[in-house]
Amino acid sequence: MAENNKEQQRLDEHYSKKKDWLKWGPYLSERQWGTVREDYSANGDAWSYFPHDHARSRTYRWGEDGLAGISDRYCNICFAVALWNGKDSILKERLYGLTGPQGNHGEDVKELYYYLENTPSHSYMKQLYKYPQDEFPYTQLSEENQKRGKNDLEYEILDTGIFDNNAYFDVYTEYAKAEGEDILIKISISNRGPNAAPVTLLPTLWIRNFWSFTGMPEKPIIKKHGKKESPHVSVDHTYVGKYNLYFDTPNKLLFTQNETNMERVFNGTNDHPFKKDLFNEAVISGDYSLAEKNTEGTKFAPLYELNIEAGETKTIRLRFTPETLASPFGKSFDAVFSERIKESRSFLEALTVNSSEEQREIQKQAFAGLLWTKQYYNYDVEQWLKGDSDTTPPQERLHGRNSNWKTLRNHDILSMPDAWEYPWFAAWDSAFHCVTFSMVDHGFAKKQLLLFTKEWYMAANGQIPAYEWNFSDVNPPVQAWAAIQIYQMEQRKTGQGDIKFLKRMFNKLALNFTWWVNREDQLNNNVFEGGFLGLDNIGVFDRSNGVPGDGILEQVDGTSWMALYCLNMLEIALEISMHDDTFEDMCLKYFGHFVFIAEALNKISEDSSSSWDEQEGFFYDKLILPDGQSLPIKVRSISGLLSMTAVLNIRKEHLDKLPRFKSSMEWYRKYRMDTHKYQVIEEYGPDKDVLLSLVPLERLKILIQSLLDKTEFLGDHGIRSLSKAHENPYNIEIDGATYCIQYEPSESTTDMFGGNSNWRGPIWMPMNYLFISTLKEYHNYFENDLKFPYPSGSDNHLNLKEIAFEISKRFIRIFKKDEHGNRPVNALHQEKYTDEHFKELILFYEYFDGDNGRGVGAAHQTGWTALVANLIEEINR
Repeated sequence: MAENNKEQQRLDEHYSKKKDWLKWGPYLSERQWGTVREDYSANGDAWSYFPHDHARSRTYRWGEDGLAGISDRYCNICFAVALWNGKDSILKERLYGLTGPQGNHGEDVKELYYYLENTPSHSYMKQLYKYPQDEFPYTQLSEENQKRGKNDLEYEILDTGIFDNNAYFDVYTEYAKAEGEDILIKISISNRGPNAAPVTLLPTLWIRNFWSFTGMPEKPIIKKHGKKESPHVSVDHTYVGKYNLYFDTPNKLLFTQNETNMERVFNGTNDHPFKKDLFNEAVISGDYSLAEKNTEGTKFAPLYELNIEAGETKTIRLRFTPETLASPFGKSFDAVFSERIKESRSFLEALTVNSSEEQREIQKQAFAGLLWTKQYYNYDVEQWLKGDSDTTPPQERLHGRNSNWKTLRNHDILSMPDAWEYPWFAAWDSAFHCVTFSMVDHGFAKKQLLLFTKEWYMAANGQIPAYEWNFSDVNPPVQAWAAIQIYQMEQRKTGQGDIKFLKRMFNKLALNFTWWVNREDQLNNNVFEGGFLGLDNIGVFDRSNGVPGDGILEQVDGTSWMALYCLNMLEIALEISMHDDTFEDMCLKYFGHFVFIAEALNKISEDSSSSWDEQEGFFYDKLILPDGQSLPIKVRSISGLLSMTAVLNIRKEHLDKLPRFKSSMEWYRKYRMDTHKYQVIEEYGPDKDVLLSLVPLERLKILIQSLLDKTEFLGDHGIRSLSKAHENPYNIEIDGATYCIQYEPSESTTDMFGGNSNWRGPIWMPMNYLFISTLKEYHNYFENDLKFPYPSGSDNHLNLKEIAFEISKRFIRIFKKDEHGNRPVNALHQEKYTDEHFKELILFYEYFDGDNGRGVGAAHQTGWTALVANLIEEINR
């Protein structure tokens, strides 16, 4: 097999079950503290119950966390990096950040780290952490952010000045697999400062603690072996197997137990002194007598005391393997690293064959972030509610958060939105993640999407769990959209689509679709409500927590999401019917349902029930009050534009192969014409494709003009989530109270929707991707018959495919260097990011300033923001 297919060969071996290349990976969480899983409080205050200050001393129940770490797929055996600069008050074993209540705009990681490279089999991985040589500013970061209000910027670590004179270490952690379970490790520390500086390195191996909670047939153990000059340790774990960790000769060997320091955390009594935080106490105090006393335990670290000259790099080598090796660091060690790096680059080049060098670097780091944030996630709600042998949860939790999700039992590798800020799955985030995953690993993308339809995820009534803080909330139903995207991507790449995958998704999503119909259409009129629906901060009030005036809010986005869901299910059914005509009946079912939704949203009559405002040319949410009065909520947002995304171009050749569906659709159209009912088929002829669109052509033209208007939605870096026209606030009075919304391009000035929620103007990748895909779908039907001024009001007329490409380029521009070497994403810290050791580093934020493109929100959202890699591939296709 060709060299550039070595990584694909590994994936093929894995999915054909010839070799388990994915048993080990970057599955160790970046933050386990402060999560709902670890919260056993009565009031559900996860941040306070298990704070960062407890993390070094207190055993986790549902996972582990660490810096640049790896684990087996069930997080039984973990490895990560720990550091000490000689000045910090605590050992740097995990990333630090502010909790939701601490940050002036919600939770926020306060560290500098970058995902540089990763392959789908994790045969090669590289991460960079920047560690200050001066005392880490924990207190300064917390206190300064708490002084700031909603109108102020967040106070970041680069604002503290601690990196100003380059007195920091670049800590590179690299992993290369010689074989599936033979993992070579290099930790390279470079001194970027002007003077020599000391640093203590502890590459730490430990075992997740099950014995304290659930009991184990045999307690795992890590034991010292070998001579004093060349020691190594063995690991014996009942669930995982036997392994050896080899390492360069250290200054010290430290052992302890991964168990809670009851005295420090709970003012209790310890049964022995060998606790989780022993290494921290030993390093900070300089007293290693206790940590060096034993030669076995469940947590181990070789300790290296390094003094690194200015500009110098020192490297420590380790090897984790089930083999017993006489010479673990021979010539083959460096050879394996060289070969894996070469294969990683070849794999990337094969994926990005038409990309420029700069585009390829953006894609590489986007893929790396997506792959590094594959994390082990464990949450058994029933067990969590009951507690364990040593934990009795308060009675309040039996009726509190997630208490009605007793069938939910997560024990999987999941794609996290941001492994620090969102160290849990979010259903609609994951669907978008899978579309980028399909570029590098079709198998994982399909498996991940199918997980949400499994009986240990999906509720018996068909509801898909939303996210850890509230599984019962409603995320947009984009799983069917993602499924057809993944199917088509694999079909383009391999020449063959996975029909079995589509069938499995379709069968389960039919249940979920029915849940939506039964639960989110209270007036039974095919106009949907829903609440959160992803666009949480886009309205004048919080739609998830009660509607003003005891009314019902009929949501344009809720209805649009359901129309899109209908068409996605129809498209899947059409594709399956090409291979299995028993699905032809389902084509008509979803076609008919789409017609009813389209009619409800687009009522032609001028009565007050219409969601369309003819005078203003926009779709608005409607508040239906108890007395039957209908009140439009006139917010110009992507919620009103979302109706455009429900579009499907059915090819004539597909229709010709499905005569029953074609005949039924023709009857449907004639019947609705004869009875003067609303039509969703734009044009129809025996030799034509069929376009199904939620929005009729004349309304579509008006909405696209708004979409492309620079004074409304079109920003220099993509589509804004709220019209810039709302720089003049929109106010509405409901039931004696005044509600208001104003365009805000970046951080939110309200905490109504949660500290870090913001849809009031910023540019979001997933919604941009949906709109771009939508414009292409319309173009597939209209081609050059439909053109628009781009931007609106200009003399530059383009077809919709050309417009989609231009919007894509605007978004991609966020990550590209301008003529001065600045990337818009780094607008707040441009000077630092032109530095030699920063200029090639890219962060993929949660969202982006609607005016200047700077990164805002979660800093490592290489979940859905990784879709920029898809955009680059699509404009170069």
